[in-house]
Amino acid sequence: MNPKKNIFISVIFTIITFALILSSKQNNKDYSNTNLRYIQNEAYGFGEKLEYKVGYKFITAGTGYFHILPKPILWNGRQCYDIRFQVKSLPSLEWIYKVKDDYRTVIDAQGIFPWHFEQHIREGNYKRDFSATFDQVENIAITELKGEKKIYKVDKYVHDIVSAFFYVRTLDLSKFPKDTIFYLKNFYKDTTYKLGVKILGKQTVEVEAGKFRCIIVEPLVVEGGLFKSEGKILIWLTDDDRKIPVKVGTKILIGFVGAELTNYSGIRGPIKAKID
Repeated sequence: MNPKKNIFISVIFTIITFALILSSKQNNKDYSNTNLRYIQNEAYGFGEKLEYKVGYKFITAGTGYFHILPKPILWNGRQCYDIRFQVKSLPSLEWIYKVKDDYRTVIDAQGIFPWHFEQHIREGNYKRDFSATFDQVENIAITELKGEKKIYKVDKYVHDIVSAFFYVRTLDLSKFPKDTIFYLKNFYKDTTYKLGVKILGKQTVEVEAGKFRCIIVEPLVVEGGLFKSEGKILIWLTDDDRKIPVKVGTKILIGFVGAELTNYSGIRGPIKAKID
C-alpha cells in the first residue's frame, strides 16, 4: 500500500477516534463526586418484578410489568436503577387492536431522580418514539422525537412520569391525611408540568396475587401519562414500606380499564400489608 495513503488512513482513524471520545465524554459526565440529594428508599431494590393482567370489564385484554433490572448501571458515574415498564395486548386479541407500549427510565439510586427516559408507543396504527436525557446538575433536558433533538431548561430533580411514580413509592404516604395533595415536577415532550398526587384514603383489595391493605392515590396527570385517559387514574399501593402497586384503574376512550397484580418477585422486604 502507498505509504502516503497509509498515513492518510491513520490520520483519519485518529480524528474519528478522538471525535468518538469527545462525544462519549459529553454524553457520560462524571458526577460521582457531585453533591446531589439523597432519598431514603425502603420500597424497592434491584431485581424487583411486578406482573399484571390488563382488562376491560371482565375480559383480560393484555399483560404488563414493571421490572427493575437485577444489576445496577452507571450513568454519569453514578449507580442507577434501570427500570422497564411494558403493556401489551394478548396475541389472540391483536387482530382487534394491537398494543405494545414500552417505557424505560434510568433512575439515580441515591437521589431517586431520572437521568434518562424512553417511550416507545405502538397502539393500532399509532406510533411514537420519544426520549429525554436529563442533566440534573446543569438542569437541562435533551429530547429526541422523530430524529430531531432539542434542549430545554428544566427544574432541579425534575421527573419523567415513570420516575415520579417510583419516587412516590419512597414516601411515607400513611402520614398524609385523606384528600392531601402534594406536587412534583414532571417533564414531558417540551414542557415541565406540575404533577399533583392526591391521597384518597385506604381500602382492602383482593387480586390474583393476594389480598392487601392499600392506600389509594390519584395522579393528577396533565400529559405524558401511561394511559390516554378521559377521567381519573386510581392506584392502589400496599399500605406498608414496599408500596407495591396492586391495582390500577383508569377511564379510556372505550371504557374503564384496570390492571391487577398477578405475580411479584425480587421484593426488597416483607409485604406487611398482605393479608394471609
